[in-house]
Amino acid sequence: MGGYGMNTRGLGEARNIRDLAREQALLPLRIFLGVTFIYAGLDKLTDSSFFRADGPGSIGAAMHAVRDSAAIPALVDLALKGPGAFGYAIALGELAVGIGTLIGLWARLAALGGALISLSLWLTVSWQVTPYYFGNDLVYLMAWLPLVLGGAASFSLDALLTSRRRRIR
Repeated sequence: MGGYGMNTRGLGEARNIRDLAREQALLPLRIFLGVTFIYAGLDKLTDSSFFRADGPGSIGAAMHAVRDSAAIPALVDLALKGPGAFGYAIALGELAVGIGTLIGLWARLAALGGALISLSLWLTVSWQVTPYYFGNDLVYLMAWLPLVLGGAASFSLDALLTSRRRRIR
């Protein structure tokens, strides 16, 4: 067996509950964020009104509504230059981040993408929410940070690929 903090056990070997809990600590967060971002991306992609420049439920109307209260109005102005393209970028970004997070492929990069999406939405769409803890984008941003730092240590394609690379050496 390896030293403290080193996981040299094979799959299926006995471990104590503390080690298992430590290894799986981020798994519930990964599942929640992965499923939520997949759902958010698919929800946008299947809503024909979302990609319009104006009208009820459109990304354009949402951006116009928050433009003057955003922390960085220039981000909103950039989105308003092509609201449909911006909507597709957000939807496809959420879908890619969700899938990467859920299956644990390039997990830290996926989490960074999720954090950046959440940060941009917080600085634009939910910036005016008071008190700040009622806005969900800030909470999502904070939820992504442990995954940026920790990655997907188990039940992930990253862990499988790492294990295969170690066996080849």
